[in-house]
Amino acid sequence: MAPVLVKNIGDKKTATESTTSLDSDGIPPLGVPAEEKRFWFQRAKDFDPEAIATQPSVFDDPQTAEKYQPRNDWENLHRFDPKARWTWAEEYAILRKIDFRIMIWACIMFMALELDRANLSQALTDNFLTDLHLTTNDYNLGNTVFKLSFLIAELPSQLVSKWMGPDRWIPSQIVLWSIVAGGQFWLSGRTSFLVTRALLAVLQGGFIPDVILYLSYFYKHHELSIRLGFFWTMMSVADILCGLLAAGFLQMRGVLGHAGWRWLFLLEAIITLIVGLFSFVLMPAGPCQTASWFRGKKGWFTTREETIIVNRVIREDPSKSDMHNRQPITPKLLWKCLKDFDLWPLYILGLTFQIPATPEQQYLTLSLRQMNFNTLTSNLLSIPYTALHIVTMLALTYTAEIFKELTFVSILGQFWILPFLIYLNVADTAHASRWVIWAVTTLLLAYPNAHPIQVGWNSRNSNTVRARTVSAACYNMFCQAGGIISSNIYRADDAPLYRRGNKQLLAILVMNIVLYSLTKVYYVLRNRYRNRRWNAMTADEKLHYLSTTTDEGNKRLDFRFEH
Repeated sequence: MAPVLVKNIGDKKTATESTTSLDSDGIPPLGVPAEEKRFWFQRAKDFDPEAIATQPSVFDDPQTAEKYQPRNDWENLHRFDPKARWTWAEEYAILRKIDFRIMIWACIMFMALELDRANLSQALTDNFLTDLHLTTNDYNLGNTVFKLSFLIAELPSQLVSKWMGPDRWIPSQIVLWSIVAGGQFWLSGRTSFLVTRALLAVLQGGFIPDVILYLSYFYKHHELSIRLGFFWTMMSVADILCGLLAAGFLQMRGVLGHAGWRWLFLLEAIITLIVGLFSFVLMPAGPCQTASWFRGKKGWFTTREETIIVNRVIREDPSKSDMHNRQPITPKLLWKCLKDFDLWPLYILGLTFQIPATPEQQYLTLSLRQMNFNTLTSNLLSIPYTALHIVTMLALTYTAEIFKELTFVSILGQFWILPFLIYLNVADTAHASRWVIWAVTTLLLAYPNAHPIQVGWNSRNSNTVRARTVSAACYNMFCQAGGIISSNIYRADDAPLYRRGNKQLLAILVMNIVLYSLTKVYYVLRNRYRNRRWNAMTADEKLHYLSTTTDEGNKRLDFRFEH
């Protein structure tokens, strides 16, 4: 959330007044501070695309502007101009250009990640466990090792990314994990299976928060939240692609004497390797650093476009200029971010909110094979829930931004899962039609996942670049820890109906509903406390606070948490 503006200072007009100049020094007029219509379907017929889009910010008053001045080594400083103005037509045109140049490739890279980490589910349908003499508990252990290694790699990857720059580190990650993923062609047993799971996770760990930090250079908060919805739908699209590719690649069983799952791992790794190599030339370091031999000498954006991109983002959130994109995070800063208790409610949600649906997802293809569906049918039947999941997740993300309600919209996914988990607990699934079980599981897994909302929520409530860097990794670490728990709920001694496991999932879901409610209460009370302290100050006291405070990020009294 942007800082609270200091109002009524002296005789100057406030930063919340409309189109007139804020002082007598020739400051251009601002756009009318009406609430921005974030989506095309919200815009009224009288919407004027040529109206000034530049919204009020702390940079419009000289007394507050100097308190938020970007640092001298910020990479975009040469495009920072508090007097810059632009129209809605210009802003929306640039936003579409950023989507095409930056967001689409970010989605393709995420699909590459999902392709190489999720194809294990498809391999299960081609006698993967039998060929390697593995049990379902070995499979659970492999998932646990993967999640644990992924978790451990999160923070180190973020630190490397902040030092090297995500435009260098992310392509390197993709190339390296593609090599390991292709190496799974030569798996020989339990040990090699576990080792490659660990290596793959170490190289993939940190990728998601790395990309989110990178995207935050280009987008406002609400824009990023919506795009993260599309970003995570690419995981579902990749899962659909996995199913379709597997339906073809697994038919290669016997080619050169090798199993179909070996070809699956190798051929999909080649696809992701190509994505990784192209990423080196398709990821600019930032909005003002797009010129290169591949992207053109003049880059992707004009000087005018760079000015708009930089200023519209920093006007909304001045904290995005407090570090440059090659600045490493010191151990002191790391510890400072880790002990930020105000973000821990979101970390705890990240730990538990996906658990009620994860075991069913991990065991779907294996369960379909156990219900006597053949390899091809099992892979095709894993596609419908993924397609439905895309629709529900995007709808949930849009709903959160339209109504500006994060907590109560995020909780809807838990209520979606509830009736299907109750069915799995009370129904006689041993004698139920296999098509009924498939339908129930498909609808359960189609739940609207709040992950995109919560990632953006975590970013908003961090309020500094260094805090976002670490908090994004911490949030994802808790998500991976939740994955470790999920991977050990369905056990071999509880198969094939997993009665005990389903009861545990139901209990965790009820706990999640309580946790969301407590998170809402916590942030409401924190904001009320700050409002009381901030509103008790005079205008001069507020300026004195801005000039002398050592509070940073979300610890500042002029910051309000979103919920």
